[in-house]
Amino acid sequence: MQIRHVALSVFVSIPLATGMSATAGMAQETHKSSGWYKACSDQGNTKICNVQYQAVASTGQVITSINLAEITGETERKVFQITVPTGRMVPPGLKVKIGEKEERTIPYSFCTPRICAAELPLKDDLVADLKSGGTINIKSVNWQGKENPIELTLSGFAEAYDGEAIARDELAARQQKLEEELQQKSSDILKKLQEAQEKARSGDASGSDN
Repeated sequence: MQIRHVALSVFVSIPLATGMSATAGMAQETHKSSGWYKACSDQGNTKICNVQYQAVASTGQVITSINLAEITGETERKVFQITVPTGRMVPPGLKVKIGEKEERTIPYSFCTPRICAAELPLKDDLVADLKSGGTINIKSVNWQGKENPIELTLSGFAEAYDGEAIARDELAARQQKLEEELQQKSSDILKKLQEAQEKARSGDASGSDN
């Protein structure tokens, strides 16, 4: 299994994973992640650093991604970005609650055939909230009008934000480990499904004999 990759915007320095449209209950599904990390790259006279977290479903689909992008040099910009799978209702935006802070609404900036992204300017008070929040709760509304809530941990955020950027080989190792865990989870789900089908067939056979 491979986690599917696509760049989220011009501000993202390395590809992020994403997937096709999710079902109504996608956010309630148990997800895995390689945790918070910082990745930086130089692009000419501009340096781009991204502090990122991705929640990945057992299918390899990214169901929620958070990115704090800081661009310095010839271009100066700081952006807080959350992406969810496409098929969202745009007017409600994303509802975001960090720890015990008041819930806020972040409007969508753009949608592609695969993802919808909501963005805010990245300010010091938002970073402080993320460092002390513990968890971040995100709610989107799908095309059926149903809320898709998901809770993500902020454990490790402060260390990633204030620390050094992760080396490319370490990031690749993290991604490989995550893919292996997802492959194992997918195999376990398939095995349970096959066992349930076999049990159902056995029950039908027993009933027909009576």
